[in-house]
Amino acid sequence: METVSAELHPFLIVTAIGLTIMASYTGLDMFTLIKNSNNKRLLYLGGALSMGVGIWVMNFIGLIAADINRFSSYQIPLTILSILIGIAFSGMAFIPFFGKEIKSIHLFFGSFFLTTAVFAIHIISIYAMNLTIAYNVPLFVFSGLLLFGSFLFSLWILFSSKTFSKGNQTWLKPISALIISAAIAEGHFLLKRASTIISNNTGNGSINEETFLVYLVLLVTVLIISGLIASSTLISKQLAESDTNLKDITAALDASTIVAITDPQGNIIFVNDKFEEISKYHKEEIIGKNHRMLNSGYHSKDFFKDMWTTIQSGKTWRGEIRNKAKDGSFYWVDTTIVPFLNEKGKPYQYVAIRSDISDRKRAEEHLKESIKDNTDIRFALDQSTIVAFTDARGMITSVNDKFCEISKYNREELIGKDHNILNSGHHPKLFFKDLWKTIGEGKVWKGEIRNKAKDGNFYWVDTTIVPFLNENAKPYQYVAIRNDITERKKAEEVLHRQDKLAAVGQLAAGVAHEIRNPLTSMKGYAEFLTLDEKDPERLEFINIILDEIERVNTIVEDFMVLAKPKMVELEEKNVVPVIKNVVSLLEFEARKKHVKLSFDCPHEIIQIECDENRLKQVFLNFIKNGIEAMPNGGELHVKTTIHNNNVQISIQDTGVGIPKEKLKQIGEPFYTTKKNGNGLGLMVSFKIIENHNGKVFVESELDKGTIFNILLPAKLA
Repeated sequence: METVSAELHPFLIVTAIGLTIMASYTGLDMFTLIKNSNNKRLLYLGGALSMGVGIWVMNFIGLIAADINRFSSYQIPLTILSILIGIAFSGMAFIPFFGKEIKSIHLFFGSFFLTTAVFAIHIISIYAMNLTIAYNVPLFVFSGLLLFGSFLFSLWILFSSKTFSKGNQTWLKPISALIISAAIAEGHFLLKRASTIISNNTGNGSINEETFLVYLVLLVTVLIISGLIASSTLISKQLAESDTNLKDITAALDASTIVAITDPQGNIIFVNDKFEEISKYHKEEIIGKNHRMLNSGYHSKDFFKDMWTTIQSGKTWRGEIRNKAKDGSFYWVDTTIVPFLNEKGKPYQYVAIRSDISDRKRAEEHLKESIKDNTDIRFALDQSTIVAFTDARGMITSVNDKFCEISKYNREELIGKDHNILNSGHHPKLFFKDLWKTIGEGKVWKGEIRNKAKDGNFYWVDTTIVPFLNENAKPYQYVAIRNDITERKKAEEVLHRQDKLAAVGQLAAGVAHEIRNPLTSMKGYAEFLTLDEKDPERLEFINIILDEIERVNTIVEDFMVLAKPKMVELEEKNVVPVIKNVVSLLEFEARKKHVKLSFDCPHEIIQIECDENRLKQVFLNFIKNGIEAMPNGGELHVKTTIHNNNVQISIQDTGVGIPKEKLKQIGEPFYTTKKNGNGLGLMVSFKIIENHNGKVFVESELDKGTIFNILLPAKLA
């Protein structure tokens, strides 16, 4: 055994360092391309191979440089093993750097595996040359720590440092490659110094130094250049893919997106074909100008001021802009402006990417107009029409304010219920059966319905029910549009009553003329008979005949009022004495029937324009009806009050009352609630009050009594 000398061959050392730098740079280049590549595996294997071979080359040539004759005892299997181990540890060192986030622990692991690769290759290479090692432990440990620190610093610069990596400087990879190469070379020399290498070779073989150097350099150069060619091929392929992707992206942008690039002052330096197409300007007219040439005047100065403030601060701006084309037409663009920053964090250019949204904006405007129209229509419907939506089963899902107003129900009481809640009982079941049959077949139903409000009042609605059909032509909901026609129905009732009066009048015209003359003759002869008749019994019969003739004559008089009403000659009179006179006339009859008759008038004088005799006829009729409505006695109260230049005369009894369904028919011809009535008295009375420009209101409740309210215009002092 002999101790190996530490002489070095300068040419081999320089060659080894140069090849290590090339291999390190290639490895780092491949590793940094992995994140954005589709060929991650090939780049990873290439990077691990380059880095591992770079570490092995420095160690192998460094050992040969000390003694060229060692090559004669070099063991190829161990050499291959050292290369594979170096590649494996190099690959393991860079695995943590492919994640989304790089942490300090990743840097430590990478540095540890690179240090391990250097140690493993050095030790295995020594044994591959049939050498024995004796280590200086302190120096050996120092060498390891120095290697670890150098690798850690290099990886930190390349992958983790925000200060060095900001701006994506191109010098980071060369600097990192030099630091790693220096660390590998430094590690080799320190490990050699920390090791005492003893040769186990007993042979005396020698190798021609010049020939060996030539072949060795050629061999290693071929290995390195092969790696570089492979690396270059992968990088070229990656660049070709990136170039293809870039062309595809550019083509896609040109086909669908408007792109413009401006300098920091906003002057246009590039536009694509789509920009020309939509703006109607040629490139020559645009380049060098700013975007003010497209200003439509739609946006305020503050709008553009805020935009410039945003992009000049280095932030991306997004918004919608209306521009003006060369031909004067307007178009809308959805705009994203991205500032590109220099190393000082200041924008050096802006890229504006726009999409034509003119069609969408027109659709939005049309939609806004449609919504406004719908809102206006809905408002108009809410103000004038009763609207309700129901589901297919007829359950109410929505009602408008007008529905609640007329029905007296609130929404909570209506939603989820059906229209039976409003059923007045006026219409038969067949009516609603036909209604549901029509709308169930998808047809529109129209008709008039009498409903009942929450407070018990009835109201009429002119109704249109429209079914909404699904894809199977089956109704999935109904909308009912109603108009309040209660007043119209009341007017129709009045008209109907007037038609009846007209018919009675025509009848009365004929009957009165035919009956009046015979009645006059009968009355005259009967009165003549009383002059000579001495028999009391016969005289009584003649008086009965005269009374009945008078009764018939009264009916004829009523007929004549209807047939040909006389012009009412109105005179200003105090109505209070008129009422008192009628009350006095009927007091005796009231007492006979056990009715307490009273008159209450807080005013001594109430002047009205009237026909006194006609009014007396009305008061007599109403008071007599009140007395007759109390067969078992009771109270009848006559009262006058003043309301808004009108005198109200109320005649209230405590009689049997009138049913609600019959109350509406009071005053119709030949309708009476009395057994012996003819139905003409009230009708004539109503007509007389109407001729006095007054009104009659009847209130009644069964078993409690009836109130006849006469309202006449008064002349107040």
